Amino acid sequence: MANNSSLGAAKNAKNDEFYTQYNDIEAEMNAYVEYNPDVFRDKTVLLPCDDPEWSNFTKYFAANFERFGLKKLISTSYAPGAGNMQLTLFEMESPLYDKDLHDTHGKLFTVTRDINGSGSIDTDDIEFNGYLKGDGDFRSAEVTALRDEADIIITNPPFSLFNEFIVWLFQDDKQFIIIGNFNDATNLEIFPLIKNNKMWLGTTCPKEFIQPDGSLKSFGNTVWYSNIDHGLRHEKLILMTKANNLKYNKKLKKKFSENYHVSDYPQYDNYNAIEVPYVDAIPSDYDGIMGVPGSFLNHYNPEQFEIVGTVSAAGNPESLNLGNDYSQFVGYNQDGSKNGRTGSTFGKVPVLKKDDGIHPYYEKDGVRLQALFPRIFIRPKKGTDAK
Repeated sequence: MANNSSLGAAKNAKNDEFYTQYNDIEAEMNAYVEYNPDVFRDKTVLLPCDDPEWSNFTKYFAANFERFGLKKLISTSYAPGAGNMQLTLFEMESPLYDKDLHDTHGKLFTVTRDINGSGSIDTDDIEFNGYLKGDGDFRSAEVTALRDEADIIITNPPFSLFNEFIVWLFQDDKQFIIIGNFNDATNLEIFPLIKNNKMWLGTTCPKEFIQPDGSLKSFGNTVWYSNIDHGLRHEKLILMTKANNLKYNKKLKKKFSENYHVSDYPQYDNYNAIEVPYVDAIPSDYDGIMGVPGSFLNHYNPEQFEIVGTVSAAGNPESLNLGNDYSQFVGYNQDGSKNGRTGSTFGKVPVLKKDDGIHPYYEKDGVRLQALFPRIFIRPKKGTDAK
């Protein structure tokens, strides 16, 4: 039985011992290979933060070495990690095995050739190349040198170091496919990259991860991030017109009536955009700016829409300037103290949060209604429409 938990909580607790399931890796990689059968051909793939005994990444890419036409597979392990503490047959049967270095040094594994003479290259050809000089931290000079050698980086990086890992990848402009927290998509380091189409979401959402004791831990907010193209990224959202949404979209009509107290898409007072609470409610015939939920990124087609900005994080250079007005926020009084209220996307009372200034709002009958959740602002791509 899998235990439900929050990836954010794991990240805050610096609990990074979660291993990706084989079928989740296979499902995601298939999407890139289907879009481009040569995506991995003649490429060196680095799997940092890894270990063949525990990691399904190494097993998967070794098993598919010939099918993908890989040039070289490199896998490194991190000494303090639970997986690294286990002796593998690759290590024990190697003349390079050193029990004094086993617990304190990272390990290096490669796949390059048919070492057992079977006539094919697969998991039996994973080769232990010895110990790293340090503990195998991806930020070390020796793992960074392996990054520079590689063409593509693929892994489930430490949750608590995800932002640092992204910065590390872009220091050498590497292609990558990695797992992270969906909520990181709008943070200071990640959102500008997404907005400028330097990285995007993958195609699947892995839910359950293996812990060192063999049990499963489930999360509801894990996604793949990549800068390698896939077909889902070019699928066009099929949308209804504004009039048809207001007439036939029952979920939207209920939200507007019960929570927003309006019958049409509300216009923000502090930014020239309309509020669209659901992705499937984006009107196909509206050519202005729209505030949409973060889940839009799962459907983002850069040929159909452009991302204008976000209002999710103060200090984010891609954040929109919505003025100096205090924004209303359910759960706060006018003086900024908490009032214990809870609510859905828009509040029904004029409560203010001091020094916020980053959430869009609109007023209805003298009552300011404020978006509780962050919004991403989009508009149809110039020269096209959302139809």
